[in-house]
Formats: sequence, structure tokens, C-alpha cells
Amino acid sequence: MKSTQNWRKSFFTIYIGQGFSLLSSSAVQFSIIWWITMETGSAMALTIASVIGLLPQAVIGIFAGVWIDRYNRKKIMIIADSTVALSSLLLGFLFIIGIKSIVFVYIVLFIRALGETFHKPALQAVIPQLVPQSELTKAGGLGQMINSACSMAGPMLGAFLMSITSLQYALLVDVLGAIFAVITLSFVKIPKYTVNNGSQLSFIKDMKQGINAIKSSKALLRLSIPMLISTVIFVPLGTLLPLMVKEYFNGTAWHNGIVQTLFSSGMLIAAMVIGITGGLKKQFFMISLSTGLLGICALIGGILPAHLFWVFCFVVFVMGATGMGFNVPFTSYIQRTVPAENLGKVISLVTSIMSFAAPIGMFIAGPISEIIGVSSWMFYAGIVMIFVGILCYFLTREFDNQLYNEVMSNEK
Repeated sequence: MKSTQNWRKSFFTIYIGQGFSLLSSSAVQFSIIWWITMETGSAMALTIASVIGLLPQAVIGIFAGVWIDRYNRKKIMIIADSTVALSSLLLGFLFIIGIKSIVFVYIVLFIRALGETFHKPALQAVIPQLVPQSELTKAGGLGQMINSACSMAGPMLGAFLMSITSLQYALLVDVLGAIFAVITLSFVKIPKYTVNNGSQLSFIKDMKQGINAIKSSKALLRLSIPMLISTVIFVPLGTLLPLMVKEYFNGTAWHNGIVQTLFSSGMLIAAMVIGITGGLKKQFFMISLSTGLLGICALIGGILPAHLFWVFCFVVFVMGATGMGFNVPFTSYIQRTVPAENLGKVISLVTSIMSFAAPIGMFIAGPISEIIGVSSWMFYAGIVMIFVGILCYFLTREFDNQLYNEVMSNEK
């Protein structure tokens, strides 16, 4: 069994490096999107950028998991970080010599998203190789805490960089972040696991093995249903917040900044609490409870009078926190129960499905919000989420005691 000291040392070494990489990537991503906004002033240009950022995970992510399980995950992470850095370096060079084409910017956005498609599942698949099963939820909370902090600080850093310099020099920050991440990762010794060398199974059969791994887990299948519905509802809630602030509360960019910061702060603090405490021992119940609380928050947000903006701010903070309440234990359950040789495939497959669910949610929420208003959408979405939380509880409660006993026995 992995010792507490060893896993913490390796875990934090990896995440300190990845934190710097994520911070720099978040800053550069903001800088690129801001450059597109300033250069084109086109909503279509930004929409294309968003779609390009989504495509690799939604389409290639299904297949990426096979490579993640077949080959050295540490090397995959290093290659992914290095590829993203080189693409930023190349774009910076093109800008310096005067080639400022939005087509090249789109290509770099695609490469960045492609690197993330391999990097994130590989990182999640590596964690159970380092962390004892009883500590996986804590580790997931700590990892999400670092991710949330970097995602919150990244845009501010990006805004600062674009205020003092131009995009070509802001891109160099991404290179520095990637170099630091690769160096720290190189020092971490990751335990080996049995790798499918590709001669035993064809690529398609290997991918089917990942699908079968999901099918073989009755609890995971049942849990996936409310998680999928939650993604369809939750993503539009976060995306439509600026519209809610502007149209319903007659807010300004400053008000929207407060709301976005509070939403991210809720995620950060919830991740920190889960990272320190491990959350509720009955983790399926924690997922159900968080889903129901998100629904209650959305319902309250939808019926608040327009003059109670500061109450809405508190509601948004709690909404951000509840997202961690079902995301972290869901991921840790996959890490705990799926065999190491299939973990990359399963995480990539689940992430890809969620990536498809997110735009579906937007396609549903967008037109409905246009017709009935954003506040009404939040109200009805809240009702749906409350029922999803109840559904999740009844679908998974028979597995909760079993999971609770496993967690408690691993802690002894």
C-alpha cells in the first residue's frame, strides 16, 4: 500500500508543476480570445474559437484513452505539455515576423485543445497509481482546488499581460509554464502498471474494452445517468450567468465580474474542503445532495426580485460550490473502481460524453431562454435538478453502504 508521505510528496510535486502550467495556459487562452475579440469584434469568430476548443475532446477523446492506457502516461503528459508550448512559441514567432492570421490562431487553439484531450485523462489515470484508494477523494479535491485557483487567476494574469504587452510576448508565458511542468513531472517516479502493448488487442477491441469496463459497473452506469443530465443543465447555468446579470439585474461588466469571481470562488472553497476532509463518507449521497442543492440554488436565483442582486451573488457562490460536490466524488469513484489498464479509456470516454452533453445543453437552454427569459430558465432548470438529485439518490443508494464500508476499511 502507498504510504501517506510518499503519495503526498509525489502528488504535490506533480500538481505544483501542473498548477503553473494551468495558470499560464489559462492566461494565454484569455489573451488569445481577447485578441480575437479586439481584432474581429465578431461573435461568429468567438463561436468558431469555442467550437474548435471543444472538438478534440468531443471527437478524439473517445480514442485518446486507448493510447493513454497503452503507453507511458508520464511521457504522454510531457509530450502534451511540450506540444502546447511549441504551438504557442510558433504562433508568437509568426506574430513577431508580421504574420497575424486568425487561421493560425485557430490552428493553435485546436492544438492546445488536442494537448488537453490527452493531458487531463492521463493525469487523472496517473493519480490512482500514486494515491491510496482511501485518499482518492481528498486528492481529487486538492487537485480541483489547484485547478480552480489557477482558472480563476489565469484570466486576471492574461488581462494584465495584454495591458502591458502584445499577444506574441504573452504567449511566452505558456512556454515557461510548460517547461516548469515538464521539469517537475520528470522528477516524479510513477509506479508501473501492466500495459497493453497493442499486439494482444486491436485498437477497436481495446476501445470496446473501455466501454465494457463501464458496462460491467452497475453503480457507474446508474451514476452516469444523473451525471449526464446534470451536465446538460449545469453548463448552461454557468454560461448564461452574464446574460442573467445584464438582462435581469441590469448589471454592468463590473457586476458580471463579481458574479464570475464568486462562482469560481465557490468551486475553489468547496474543492479545498473536500481536499482536506474527503467530503461525506457516503459519496453517492454527497453527489445526490450536491445535485439537489444546485437545483435549489438555481430555483431561488430564478425567482429572486431584480433588486436583490447581492442575494443572487450568494446563490451563485453556493452554485459554484455544489459543482465540486458531484464532480470530485464521481471522478474518484471511477479512479477507485476501474482497473488501471482501462482507466484512461474510461475517463476519456466519460469526458467525451460530457463534452457532447455540454453543447446539447446550450442548444436547449439558448432558444428556451430567448422565449421565456433567463430567470425562468433558471427556475425550471432548478426544478429539473432537484428531481435529478432525488433520482440519483434512489438509483445509487443500494451501493452507498458498500462504498462506505470499502472506504472505511481502506482507512484502517
